[in-house]
Amino acid sequence: MIVTTAELFRCAYGKYAIGAYNINNMEQTLGLFRGCAQAEAPFIIQISRGARKYADKRMLEAMIRAAESIYPESIFAVHLDHGDEATCYDCIDSGFYSSVMIDASHHPFAENAAITRRVVERAHAKGVSVESELGMLGGVEEDIKVEEGHACLTDPEQAKEFVEETGCDSLACAVGTSHGAYKFKGRQSIHFNVLEAISKRLPGFPLVMHGSSSVPQEEVRRINAAGGKLDPSACGVDENEYLPAAKLGVTKINIDTDGRLVWTRVHREYLRDHPEDFDFRGAGRLYMAEYASFIAHKSEKLGCAKQLESIRKSILAERGDRA
Repeated sequence: MIVTTAELFRCAYGKYAIGAYNINNMEQTLGLFRGCAQAEAPFIIQISRGARKYADKRMLEAMIRAAESIYPESIFAVHLDHGDEATCYDCIDSGFYSSVMIDASHHPFAENAAITRRVVERAHAKGVSVESELGMLGGVEEDIKVEEGHACLTDPEQAKEFVEETGCDSLACAVGTSHGAYKFKGRQSIHFNVLEAISKRLPGFPLVMHGSSSVPQEEVRRINAAGGKLDPSACGVDENEYLPAAKLGVTKINIDTDGRLVWTRVHREYLRDHPEDFDFRGAGRLYMAEYASFIAHKSEKLGCAKQLESIRKSILAERGDRA
């Protein structure tokens, strides 16, 4: 069942967070659905502009529809990740996406708000949820690159003003996380003081954390042992910080890099250990199983495991009341 992120957030707020995972191919799609079925967890499928170029938006939509028929009990939102204004409109008008993110955070406040407001008006007319962003995360995610020196935390007062001015459904905040595999150097953490200040000014309003992969050291070690050359000092967000963030209003946590690390580790090790094999399905089957286990684990850490039926009842009751 495809739902909006706004519907998911009303169920999750203050209790747990929903995992948002980027997909690019069949193996990721099936592994994601399988893992969430195992965990009995809701989830958010994220499609980036890069994925739409790589696989073609029609192929991605067809894979999601097929996976939904294979896993009919699933509850999820289909979300455009880091969209520009034109891509948001394309997704809204497609009738397939239930949620879009307009990322105009690189513009000055007034321009960001104006662009976001236009997208909100277009989206809400079609029943589509809108995520916006204020503040800038450092690091690299596909075609998005922000030097660490230009990264800036979200100002809590501006966050309140921005939400009131734009009418967005959720706000992605810069609270110390970072995009990509090369995240924190040394021991760093989410700026919970900033997160708490934003939450106090926006009580009950859903917040989003981007760049929240944990970059497990064991994954990096195994990739490098199988011929990779990742920076062994790279680290990310401590998984044990997911739930404390959720208690402060974070309802959506984006996890992409970790899934790429699982893909890289599985394929490097498989090709190393099976040099005679030229059938890519062996590595693909292994990856789907490993990715499903990874997704189930993340669902536990996010607190959304075993929440599927309660969410189903809540959303269906809400929709019934509106009918």
